[in-house]
Amino acid sequence: MKIIQAVGWYFPESIGGSEIYVAGLSQRLKSAGHEVLIAAPFTSDDPVNAHEKVYEHDGVPVFRYPIPAAPTREEAHGRAIVRGAETFHRWLFDQRPDVVHFHSFVTGLGIAELKAAKAANARVIVTSHTSGLGYICQRGSMMQWGETLCDGVCQPAKCAACELQHRGLSKSAATMIGNIPSEIGGIARNLPGKFGTALGMSNQIARNQTMQRELLETADKFVLLTEWALNAVAANGAPREKLALNRLGLSWKSVSSPRVSKGFNSGAEALAYARATDTIKVGYLGRFEAIKGVMDLARAVVSLPVDLPLTVEFRGPVKSSVEQSLVNEIKTLIGNRASVSFAPAVSAEDVPAVLARYDVLCCPSLCLEGGPTVAIEAHAVGTPVIGTAIGGLAELVTDGVNGRLVKPGDWRALAEVLAEVATNPGETIDRWRTKLPAARTMDEIAADYQELYQL
Repeated sequence: MKIIQAVGWYFPESIGGSEIYVAGLSQRLKSAGHEVLIAAPFTSDDPVNAHEKVYEHDGVPVFRYPIPAAPTREEAHGRAIVRGAETFHRWLFDQRPDVVHFHSFVTGLGIAELKAAKAANARVIVTSHTSGLGYICQRGSMMQWGETLCDGVCQPAKCAACELQHRGLSKSAATMIGNIPSEIGGIARNLPGKFGTALGMSNQIARNQTMQRELLETADKFVLLTEWALNAVAANGAPREKLALNRLGLSWKSVSSPRVSKGFNSGAEALAYARATDTIKVGYLGRFEAIKGVMDLARAVVSLPVDLPLTVEFRGPVKSSVEQSLVNEIKTLIGNRASVSFAPAVSAEDVPAVLARYDVLCCPSLCLEGGPTVAIEAHAVGTPVIGTAIGGLAELVTDGVNGRLVKPGDWRALAEVLAEVATNPGETIDRWRTKLPAARTMDEIAADYQELYQL
């Protein structure tokens, strides 16, 4: 089969979880004898006159098409075909793929592109990697008011208020404006600037509901990464026969770790591990984004006694001013604590060794994630996870058995767990390590997709 993987960003300028997932999946499909191509937009100040880019990444052809660096409101909201995206539409028609597999919905990769793939007579598969679950959550976290896990059901007034509060309004003001009828919001959204955006938010949520229906009408299968996400999409009216579950896994071909002698999680004997010191090493490995809960980990750490036998390492890429600002905020909060350190991003091939050096990995996420993948990777090298009871973490970690889960945003509860593992590692991390689940592999993920491609 000729298979196109469509993603919102790609190597070399972006190295997030979705890109790693797509790269790993593409390699497995290529090894299985399929022709695989990758397509992704790139931003340009002049997308109409910019030329597409064609190159290879790890032996797989990549097609990049230009979209505006500053899209119009209509383009950003999916109400107009994005300038430059027609290049992708024409390329799809020329390629005539058997399957087009979408992994992102961003400006320039949305409903219009789904329909273009269908017009090219391709089978259309969509995998939701984000907390928005397609077009259900405008806030993009599935956390109502940013405080508690949402019920997952999209409603214009409720969701408009939540998004407006996310943009800086008080709950009362957000609720009042969110209750503006969608029809009136459709008129008000034509007003310029933030005023029009705010007054038109209920109309945008109603538009999101329409786009979600169009997504499900166009796609042959909509793939979710967790059971919770699948049930949430169904609760919003998706036909069950359109939905499929394909959980995250590892892209690694093998694991090299002090704790794993061969293969993945090769038993309690191979995972037996003597700690070098009595000081517990906690790691955070990921992006410096607020939705990752990294500030909650910092708050938890500074609340602990300074003489607690515990060190914490924050490690990840810092590529933008926003990320640098968050790192600076964390460092200001941490102060001169010698037990806390910061380390640069780690290459994909070095991730297993870095994770294996931690006694426990902390994933304090504040959004619904399919993984995160780093938690699965930690389990693969014998490192337990402390996380939040949301998304994939809630389905990967069994609280008190192979790790711990706390309520998202509850840094005080997180501090209590950190204190517990530092003072009693034998009954926590050492015991958890013997109960870690076997890591799912990209080979299994690719096999499941090949079945969906051929239905």
